[in-house]
Amino acid sequence: MDINPDKQPGFFERLSSLLLREPEDREQLIKLLHSAHERDLLDADALSITEGALAASEISVRDVMVPRAQMQVIDIDDPLDEIIAQVNHTAHSRFPVIGGNRDNVIGLLLAKDLLRVQSDGKFSLREWLRPAVFIPESKRLNVLLREFRVSHNHMAVVLDEYAGVCGLVTIEDVLEQIVGEIEDEYDFDEDDDNIQLDQGGRYRVKAQTSIEDFNALLGTRFSNEACNTVGGLILNHLGRVPKRNEAIDLGGMHFLVLRADSRRLYTLLVSAALNADDPG
Repeated sequence: MDINPDKQPGFFERLSSLLLREPEDREQLIKLLHSAHERDLLDADALSITEGALAASEISVRDVMVPRAQMQVIDIDDPLDEIIAQVNHTAHSRFPVIGGNRDNVIGLLLAKDLLRVQSDGKFSLREWLRPAVFIPESKRLNVLLREFRVSHNHMAVVLDEYAGVCGLVTIEDVLEQIVGEIEDEYDFDEDDDNIQLDQGGRYRVKAQTSIEDFNALLGTRFSNEACNTVGGLILNHLGRVPKRNEAIDLGGMHFLVLRADSRRLYTLLVSAALNADDPG
């Protein structure tokens, strides 16, 4: 067999060399995956999902949960017509049921169970409750996902170190960290800044933008004592999650909600308010 030292390795030689390398840490493993992608051995979607799965072991529940203030809950004493109206409005499939306050979660209501309720005045919400699952906010996503799979639960109530309710998390929240969110026309690209100037001179701002960064760029003077993000600023001002296309004038600025659902605020369009008397 003719051995030519200058001959480039063939496909199988390169594949074997790639697979036989044993990464010593996660950083090397990720480099190995990127190398496989560059050699067309792994497509972009598979690379992204694999990286998301690896990152899940380093992300805690507190980083992805729906915060307490944005939780959609049902009170145990709510009448049936109000419960049905809330279910129809939010379109969620599961709701924490509380007894008096949000720290007293007594169970979960599945929206599909309401289909079996007879509207004859004999409805008792307690009879339809499913057990609630409680987890600490420090739990890692990979552990939680495994627990969701084993227990067949899709939602957990998140507790802080003092056993108070600080939010909730669903299996969808976990999976989105691995496979990514479904983007719409109002989403920024992942690598883009939190604040973007559009052609009309207005700013598109992610709700997660820190108030400090917002103030620095736009010259505003919003306080960050009560909350740290622009989204938190709007939620604190309204006392609820705003709806899409809702407008808010605050601190001399005009905020238009570009993207929001019943649980979260995502993106805002910001410009100078016509009436700048509100000091915020």
